Amino acid sequence: MSTTNEQYDKAVLSCQQIFLNKTKDYGTSWRVYRIISVADQIYIKAKRIRTIQEKGQQKIDDDRISEFKGILNYGVIGLIQLDINNDEVEELPIDEVEKLYIEKIYIAKKLMQDKNHDYGEAWREMSQESFVDLILAKILRIKQILKNDGHTISSEGIDANFFDIINYAIFALILIDEYVQ
Repeated sequence: MSTTNEQYDKAVLSCQQIFLNKTKDYGTSWRVYRIISVADQIYIKAKRIRTIQEKGQQKIDDDRISEFKGILNYGVIGLIQLDINNDEVEELPIDEVEKLYIEKIYIAKKLMQDKNHDYGEAWREMSQESFVDLILAKILRIKQILKNDGHTISSEGIDANFFDIINYAIFALILIDEYVQ
């Protein structure tokens, strides 16, 4: 059985390949997204997974795996957009995009390792439904923080919510992969 770190890296690698290939196809067109738009993209994907879970069927071919990968990648986009923090739609070179992606995932993985230390990998006993609900709750938090002009009184900021979303998506991908094997 693989270790959590190996499973994490495997899940990330498949998402990163998709992200970089789409960047080669479309450039960094996602630079036009404001944070609210990134949040809405994640919301749409999580809401679709939840609807499929509740109905027990789907009509479009994209599966849960591709939706969780999209959630992860939009989480990375959100973090990159927070860092760049300007309204200029600029094309970023692919090597810079890859560097930024790896940087964000490194921080997310470190957060996961620290939380796993304290929580004892409790996420392994969670349901897919819970991961989707947690992602939706984090999106609603981001939207509320944006309504508050980015200010919080005693809560974590937008970036912390994106990092949690990334890790919930990775946990879902790991557990789906374990179930399939």
